[in-house]
Amino acid sequence: MSIIGLLTFTNFNGLKAQEATEANAEQTEAVAAANDEAAVEAEAVVENEAADAEEVTKSFHQVLKEKYIQGGAGWMTPVLLCLILGMALVIERILYLNMASTNVQKLLEGIEGYVQKGDYEGAKELCRNTRGPVASIFYQGLDRVNEGLDNVEKAVTSYGGVQMARLESNLTWIGLFIALAPSFGFLGTVVGMVQAFDDIEAAGDISPTVVAGGMKVALLTTVFGLIVAIILQIFYNYILTKIESLVGQMEDGSISFMDILVKNHK
Repeated sequence: MSIIGLLTFTNFNGLKAQEATEANAEQTEAVAAANDEAAVEAEAVVENEAADAEEVTKSFHQVLKEKYIQGGAGWMTPVLLCLILGMALVIERILYLNMASTNVQKLLEGIEGYVQKGDYEGAKELCRNTRGPVASIFYQGLDRVNEGLDNVEKAVTSYGGVQMARLESNLTWIGLFIALAPSFGFLGTVVGMVQAFDDIEAAGDISPTVVAGGMKVALLTTVFGLIVAIILQIFYNYILTKIESLVGQMEDGSISFMDILVKNHK
């Protein structure tokens, strides 16, 4: 009996150990499966985030292109041309005005040094080698020193007006594009409204789906026209500020220039 009991107890313990081993194996498999599932979900989240980031990156250009098409090429193209031509003139003016900037004080000091020595040709050569409207005005004045100070003053005043006109060149065209861009937008708005009413008349219904197409054209052309006008207006005011600064330099420099000639004229 003792032997039978011992064998039974041993078999029972073996079964318990086997069941525990199987349970641990099942638990390990469940944990591994859960980890795999979590890894798959994490990878899917990363892929979705990457896709969303890519969509955000491309969304501006895509939306801009879609809105351009939806607004109608017939009305959006003139607005786009106003922006392109206007910005081309703006860039040309900004480059010209930046190159026209001169260190007036340094130029006047150089001219005064030559004039004190009576070397007017050296002063003229200095003006020739200096860019900007101020140097050109001083050159015209030095070129007429032998004709008297009255003629020098008249030359400085007259050529100053010429240089001011050159500084303001193309501003009229920029102003034209500022006015045309919203005008084309408003024209597209009117045409879009007419199209909307035509659709209502044809359908005999005033539901939103009927008028949505025409209203979209109307709103998009107006929005883009106003945006173009705002952009060009900002640069236009910046150019005017630069011109005013250069004109102030020209006026102050001309007064100082005449003072130098009067003081050293023999």
